Amino acid sequence: MNLLPESVSPPMAGLLVATSFFTSLISAAFGLGGGMAMLAVMAIVLPPQVLIPVHAAVQIASNAARMALLIRHVLTSTILPFALGSLVGASLGGLIAVSLPPYSVELAVGLFILWTLFGPLPPLGRFALTGGGFISSFLTMFFGATGPFVASIVRTLKVDRLQFVATHSALQSLQHLIKIAVFGMLGFAYGPYLGLVAMTIAAGLLGTWAGKHLLLRINERVFSNVLTTILTLLALRLVWSGAGALVAG
Repeated sequence: MNLLPESVSPPMAGLLVATSFFTSLISAAFGLGGGMAMLAVMAIVLPPQVLIPVHAAVQIASNAARMALLIRHVLTSTILPFALGSLVGASLGGLIAVSLPPYSVELAVGLFILWTLFGPLPPLGRFALTGGGFISSFLTMFFGATGPFVASIVRTLKVDRLQFVATHSALQSLQHLIKIAVFGMLGFAYGPYLGLVAMTIAAGLLGTWAGKHLLLRINERVFSNVLTTILTLLALRLVWSGAGALVAG
């Protein structure tokens, strides 16, 4: 039995495992940001048609680990209304996402990352948790990493830092779980990617542990600037690749 799918070489798998460690470390320290970085790197390594389902399987463990570390601070009243909106949004988005051509995924992911980095996120307070769950879950079926979008929902609750990280992690875990289930029902075969997912999850758990012990000592402004630069370059690479495929096609 092969641990890796045919489309992923051992060096590329090693890159994903290392990326999972460092992106989980990022998210553990700052609450979000690692999911987008992981998505950007995975988009370079994995075929576009498997990118979003596999990304969800990898990210659920990282988010669940953060939630477990701060379980007492999760605002449990947010779970049910967010879940109701997420179920509808992910189901509708999944029906559309499976029919998208590969280049559109690369373009959409690249542009979405750039938007979350430099564009204003809309105020979501008036939509409440159910509406926010619907919108973010619909979008996540196309773009994968909607952590900043969900974060904007949690911020409207005016919570402290511990409650923010804990609740954001809980909602993201729920969203990824729903997304995995929807893609599975739509026929995506996770089997060939289980070995790769297991390795990246293990690295992500180590990264989460390390992030809580090490990254809080690093100057946040400097690190945020470096992260923004890396994400921007990766996003531009995706836009370039997707636009090239669109023009060539």
